[in-house]
Parts: sequence; structure tokens; C-alpha cells
Amino acid sequence: MILPAKFSKSSKYISRYPEVAFGLTLISGCQNVLNPPGFDQYKRKLLRRMRKREILAEITERIDIYKGYFEGFGYECPLPKHLKRTVNSGFPRYNVMVDAHFMSEMCAGILVAVTDYDRFNGTLTLDLAEEGETCRAMGQRDLTTKEGEIVLRDEKEIVCVLCQGADEKTRVTEDTSNVLFYAYAVPGITERYLEEGLTIAAETMSEFGNGTTEGVKMF
Repeated sequence: MILPAKFSKSSKYISRYPEVAFGLTLISGCQNVLNPPGFDQYKRKLLRRMRKREILAEITERIDIYKGYFEGFGYECPLPKHLKRTVNSGFPRYNVMVDAHFMSEMCAGILVAVTDYDRFNGTLTLDLAEEGETCRAMGQRDLTTKEGEIVLRDEKEIVCVLCQGADEKTRVTEDTSNVLFYAYAVPGITERYLEEGLTIAAETMSEFGNGTTEGVKMF
């Protein structure tokens, strides 16, 4: 179970972003299957809701806030392209864990990562990077941080750079059984939307991945 003692924010992070939230949800004992019975209907229901004009306008507004934050560090935010693709073509199909990640992002208009909880080394810390730190990203790409970027660390190394992505080490696979979703806010994004998105991820994995949710926790 993710307890407050297993997660912390560094003093540097708190000093820079005292009111900016972070959220976690752990679902244990999951099966990472492709397309379980009833999943397509469930996805269509969520899609119909997010496509409603007033809801989509609010989602777009939040995604624009992330876009501006990313641009402040010189990066392109992936969320606007994901939103356009989802509105036009629906949610992508990979497996339950990755699909739950996309649904939680798009339905809440937030930034979410999906990871294999058992691959982390010890406790997690939300921190600000120094100039020139490195991280091995998905696809074996090497990421190099800029000073002040928001990063998530375990006790060994950086496991995610907010504006550049999660690492290869914690990537979910068909063998993942304990899946951890975490969600970043940036200035202008309130805690309630992180909780909304992570609740979608947790409920999806409980219902279609046969997992047991350990709850959604906000910090």
C-alpha cells in the first residue's frame, strides 16, 4: 500500500510549488489483458461524456495550462495531440493498464503516468532537478534535465521527468500485477482533477483488470 511515509516532497519542491498537488493510486493483483468483456462499452460511455461540449471545453482549458507550463521549459506537451486524436477517433487500444492511463488523462484533462510498482527502488520523492541530470526514458532514450524541472525519484535514480516522460525501468508489461498511476498538477491545476482522473484509473483496473485498489491519495 502507498502510505504517506513512502512518498514525500522535497524542500526544494515545496518552496517552489507549495500549493501544487500530486496524486497516487495503487491497484494490486491486476491482470494486464488486451480487451476484456465489456471494456469497449465502458470506454464508449466515458468517451461520450468527455465529448460533451461543456465538459470538453473544461478539459481543453486544463490541457492548455499544461501546454503553457511545458513551453516554459522549452518542450512540446503531448496532451493537446492526445486530446485531438481522442475526440476524433476515440481512445486507443493497447492493454487495460495503458488504456486506463489514457482514459484518466483525457477524461480529467491532466497528466498521468502508468507504472509497474514493483520496479521502483524504495520510497518516492517529488523534487526539482539540477542541470544535467540523466534518466533512461521509455524506448531507451536518454533524457537530460534542465535546472528546476519537476522530477520523481526513487531511492536509486530519477524515474520520471514531468515534461519529458517516465523511465524505461518502471514501464508496465504483460507481467505487471501491481500497477501504480501517478498524476502531476502544475500551477493552475487543482487537486480535485487529479483525484478525478486517478479514480477513473483505479475503477477501471478494479473492474477490468481484476485488481484491488489501495485508494487514491493526494499530497
